Amino acid sequence: MLKTLFLVVALQAADPYVLARIQPRMQAHVDRGAISGTVTMLIEKGQTVHVATTGWADIENKKPMRKDSIFQIMSMTKPFTGVGIMMMVEDGKLNLHDPVAKYLPEFKDKPNVLIRQVMSHTSGMASNPPGENIEWYYSMKVSLEDAVKLYATVPLLQDPGTKWVYSNLGIATLGRLIEVTSGMKYEDFIAKRILQPLGMKDTFYFVPADKKDRIVVNYCSKEGKLLPCPHTTLGGDSRDLRAGSIYPAPEFGLYSTAEDLSKFYQMMLAGGSWNGKRYLSKPSVEAMTMVQTGDLKAGHNAGTAFGLTWEVAKDPAAAAMLWSIGTFGHGGAFGTHGWIDPAKKIVGVFMVQGGSGNNEAKANFSAMASAAAN
Repeated sequence: MLKTLFLVVALQAADPYVLARIQPRMQAHVDRGAISGTVTMLIEKGQTVHVATTGWADIENKKPMRKDSIFQIMSMTKPFTGVGIMMMVEDGKLNLHDPVAKYLPEFKDKPNVLIRQVMSHTSGMASNPPGENIEWYYSMKVSLEDAVKLYATVPLLQDPGTKWVYSNLGIATLGRLIEVTSGMKYEDFIAKRILQPLGMKDTFYFVPADKKDRIVVNYCSKEGKLLPCPHTTLGGDSRDLRAGSIYPAPEFGLYSTAEDLSKFYQMMLAGGSWNGKRYLSKPSVEAMTMVQTGDLKAGHNAGTAFGLTWEVAKDPAAAAMLWSIGTFGHGGAFGTHGWIDPAKKIVGVFMVQGGSGNNEAKANFSAMASAAAN
């Protein structure tokens, strides 16, 4: 069995018995070949009470998982884009009730699509780019401006505000709105206003040369074996590190670590400030994390709905997963997940990179972490 890293710091409110069982449970998923490895982290009242690694970052080259291993967090990128939009609102550059067409002329034929609807996935915009030949989307070799001009031509699936449909095209459009209203490239804005001030030194859209050796390989399960996912996977073959890409993908583009993500989530838990610096106002955080989808069927998990780019626990079905009502978070396509439980005052981060067992391992960690926090 691969030697693992395991740290638990017991606080009065955290149950050390439950915390001690997390790492062995994650290791069991690795041992049966369902996932390659994990990084798990739980922060309670601002203190790290659990962080552990299991398995491999790169099976073929026998590279163990590390606390600072870097993952493609995929759709966990979306709330960063949402925070960027709220910053533009607070800067007086846009209004959430404005139509997208006010800022992006290519949406002139969709005058009823509002920014707040795009943020809650109720805009009517399609989930993904149309057509079968979308190699450019997987390889990310198109500019954000050109991509959004294409997305604007895709017919709406339904009238805005009438149905919840998770839309990558919509979140990409929010990224373009940030560019137009801030006068900066989307990725530069997020780095300057969020990543750098928070000290998220291992979070980026394009792989820096000095970070490449810490990137975790993305695995797909095939005939009971874990194999590196092919180039037709979103983002391409992870071993190619998105070579030649220029699309920042506001909907799925970020790489990050568990520790870096915990800083972003602690800022949200604290109502928009962290380490003495304010990023968002408390009203902006409240708007983002309250249910914005009304009675529409929304969300990926039982008992959840959507706020503004955050999934929000709203009823007892979510409580059955040991989440408090009002817990908010987001997952990623390769199994990563992060959540903030204001009632328990905890932040949970689950990092994995594909494999048939990623959802089960994620559910196990989420429940165990929530149980430990009492």
